[in-house]
Amino acid sequence: MSNGENGDKSNLKKGSTLNRRNVLLGGTTLAAASALGRKAAPAQGAGGQLASWNDGPAKQAIIDFVRATTEQASPKFVPPEERIATFDQDGTLWVEHPMYTQVVYCLERVPAVVAQKPELKDREPFKIVLSGNREEMAKLSLRDLEEILFATLTGMPVEVFEAEVKKWIETAKHPRWRRPYTDLTYQPMLEVLQFLRANEYRTYIVTGGGQDFVRVYSQQVYGIPPEQVIGTAGGTKYGYDKDGRPFLTKEPKLLLNDNDAGKPEGIHLEIGRRPYAAFGNSTGDRQMLEYTGAGGGTRLMMLVLHDDAQREYAYGPAQGLPETKVGTFTEALYDQAKKDGWIVISMKNDWKRIFAFV
Repeated sequence: MSNGENGDKSNLKKGSTLNRRNVLLGGTTLAAASALGRKAAPAQGAGGQLASWNDGPAKQAIIDFVRATTEQASPKFVPPEERIATFDQDGTLWVEHPMYTQVVYCLERVPAVVAQKPELKDREPFKIVLSGNREEMAKLSLRDLEEILFATLTGMPVEVFEAEVKKWIETAKHPRWRRPYTDLTYQPMLEVLQFLRANEYRTYIVTGGGQDFVRVYSQQVYGIPPEQVIGTAGGTKYGYDKDGRPFLTKEPKLLLNDNDAGKPEGIHLEIGRRPYAAFGNSTGDRQMLEYTGAGGGTRLMMLVLHDDAQREYAYGPAQGLPETKVGTFTEALYDQAKKDGWIVISMKNDWKRIFAFV
């Protein structure tokens, strides 16, 4: 996630508003090609691999970037070991409206938490959530949400948390499409992930959402293994069960707020290399794209603009789109993208289709 759940997102060049939540087994690595010093031939079959994209500047930018960085004759050639691409999740890889998926999970977990801790029943914000009053829940403050998140995401062994998330993600459905959230991944972005991996790029999720939450399904949904997920991270405590077996308990202690400046900080901490490509959709991704673009050679920075209310959602407020606190894309972010050569992807104009099931 990015804005809305964990901290504030900023706009492009300098920070600004917005609290942000603070896919498909990809192509094989061309190990043989690397060993033989052979070209990765990125342009080959690119049109077919990016089949859900309309022809235009956005699609061409992806193809040109891969060609420039993977063909050995190119002056911008990037060695395979340095090929890193980072992707925000919410609003970039899958639907984030009307509410971040992890926040939905936490709200739905409140009754179970209250059953274990009855003293929370008559205490706000838990009382509001138990009432089921969506209008009142929409008014919950960031502090209220943080209290709910800590109560529902911590205090249990890591394995118990993973099992609970796995069970929920397999059955929970989005209120608009009545389909599992895992069906609501953007097909064009899945194709970008596959295209990059087919050309020896390692793809990482860098999200303001919970690191442990996303790691539960990242391999199945995005083809990204859990060790390549960087997110907002909480502490764990080492201990022993009654039989003397060691385990980790999730603690209500924030280690990394992976949003805004936390994204490049997390990238350095967990990857140790600057990405050559970065994809986001809101102000909370600004610093990740800035950090990527500050490197030498050919770099690719892209932002998804949600401007298709018919097929998905439309929100900004860039370009006169409706205001939102979930995935804010300000006019300042839009202007900075144009100034710095970042590519703005129009969901309405650049994508032939949005979901695999449509």
